[in-house]
Amino acid sequence: MLFTLRQLEYVVALAKHRSFREAAEACCVSQPSLSVQIAQLETALGTRLFERSPKRVVITSAGEEFVRRAARALTDLEQLEGMARSRRKPLAGELRLGAIPTMAPFLVPRLVELVKSQFPECRLLLTEDTTARLLRRLDSGELDVLLIAMESELGICEATPLFRDPFLAALPAAHPLAEKATITFEELLGDGLLLLEDGHCLSAQVRSACGASSSHIGDFRAGSLVTLLQMVALGHGHTLLPEMARDALARDPAQVALRPLAVPAYRTVGLAWRRGHSRAAELRLLAEAAARGLGTQKKADGKRAGPRPR
Repeated sequence: MLFTLRQLEYVVALAKHRSFREAAEACCVSQPSLSVQIAQLETALGTRLFERSPKRVVITSAGEEFVRRAARALTDLEQLEGMARSRRKPLAGELRLGAIPTMAPFLVPRLVELVKSQFPECRLLLTEDTTARLLRRLDSGELDVLLIAMESELGICEATPLFRDPFLAALPAAHPLAEKATITFEELLGDGLLLLEDGHCLSAQVRSACGASSSHIGDFRAGSLVTLLQMVALGHGHTLLPEMARDALARDPAQVALRPLAVPAYRTVGLAWRRGHSRAAELRLLAEAAARGLGTQKKADGKRAGPRPR
């Protein structure tokens, strides 16, 4: 054998990051060690996979083909390991979960507790990122399963819905509309709609739910739901807030009023994974358990909370 599994991992990491330092950090190894291993591999193969310079790393044409095949081999080996693992106990070992930022703070802690309770031999490794980036990492084999809004474009992923997460109108508590029991989309758009930055799927879902055009959107774009609600509290506009975030983010009714919509709108929380994933049967078990656990808890929270009139 001209190369080791570890050398394949190093080569794929360097091709991805185009930086010896970043590739070494991703592989949890020292930069000199990674550099030596890749150089030894190139010597054994008799060809250069990368061109080095002080400012950048360029992959050669031979390197491109090698990296493509190496990545495929690593994925195959991962699936082989998963198949062997699944024959022992469901969801035993590591499971790499990605979650979008507008769900992760509110659902991931509960999902972790559910997994600990029902699948004690499972070790969740968590990543938080935007939908597009998570889907790319899922497709490349870096992640196993995503906690995501099913209204997003999921490509050829297999996905299972867990529950619906209704939207609430969020507006300044001193605004005249806060006196109303329910808010219409027309009223919500009247003073400008505040959204998260592009890249957050929630922005597209809010725009779609409200039927908002560019003229309805405020100039400010927030990086988080916390910042978004702070802007609402200061009177800079209105927005829609996922109901799951109500208790965690809207603790001061003197600043932000949350009201049901006259015409209900929602996003669908779900789990998604690659079609043909070696652990697909296990992931379906996880989805069933999450639908029971998180979905049931969601209904209970909704009944306890109820509408909050002024």
